[in-house]
Amino acid sequence: MTVPAWAWAAFIAFVVAVLLLDLFVLHRRAQHVSLAEAAAWSAVWIAVGLGFGALLWSWRGGDVAQAYLAGYLIEKSLSLDNVFVFTVIFSMFAIPPRYQHRVLMAGIIGALAMRAAFIAGGSALLHSFHAAVYVFGAVLLWTALRMLRPGGQIHPGRSVPRLIQRVLPATDQLHGQRFLIRERGRWVATPLLTALIVVEAADVMFAVDSIPAIFAVTTDPFVVFTSNVFAILGLRALYFLLAGAVGRFRYLRAGLSLILAGAAVKLLLSDIYAIPVWASPAFIASVLAVVAVMSVLEGRSREPVTVAGQAL
Repeated sequence: MTVPAWAWAAFIAFVVAVLLLDLFVLHRRAQHVSLAEAAAWSAVWIAVGLGFGALLWSWRGGDVAQAYLAGYLIEKSLSLDNVFVFTVIFSMFAIPPRYQHRVLMAGIIGALAMRAAFIAGGSALLHSFHAAVYVFGAVLLWTALRMLRPGGQIHPGRSVPRLIQRVLPATDQLHGQRFLIRERGRWVATPLLTALIVVEAADVMFAVDSIPAIFAVTTDPFVVFTSNVFAILGLRALYFLLAGAVGRFRYLRAGLSLILAGAAVKLLLSDIYAIPVWASPAFIASVLAVVAVMSVLEGRSREPVTVAGQAL
């Protein structure tokens, strides 16, 4: 079923309206995002994302809605890895919490544009060159194995900032929410802009992992794009909610590796056996649930026992 142009236009208009509302009304001034606010917005974005899945179910049927849900869960689960990388980036450039929101907002706008380009390119490639599914499958398997190796995660280094300074002079001083300042007759990048560029570079790396994984579930561009968008729009609130706790999810990377490996298997077996659409969201939800439970139990077992105020 071809998605009509009005549906694309309506969805893009909704996304633009949400971004404008956030930029110029809700978070026009720099402010620290409290845990309660982050939790509330995370709940809102999850509800909106799932609500859109229900809308797809009534409009295009259960198979499409289940494919959307699987794609949304894949992107949402991989977002947990983004949270860890963002904490490293903000620590590296000493970005105060009150300005992190502005960097993430600009990063989301750039990520949406890049994901749209990745999805358009990937969709065209799959439709014109079927063997690309095996390439995508191989990429996902490699990524899954990389996640299991020590040091397999992305660690932003100094190479990108050095490259920025070759093109645009930079300063170590913050100037409010400004990304660029005028200094001695020339434009100078503030730490916010440098951090933003590294955030965008990291998102390109994440897109290489996540886009093929969603194409393992469905090749419908509308489903792939909308599931990506709703996961990305909720990423900022998820960061402020989990930034201090993401390190406690001891088995997170193993779970993400298993999810990507499952997507790879589905791609590589697509010409031999068609795995039911409902199996993908069920598998992803089960893996995430097991990871969460195991991480909580592991955390409790490591808590020190106190006797008379002394830790044992």
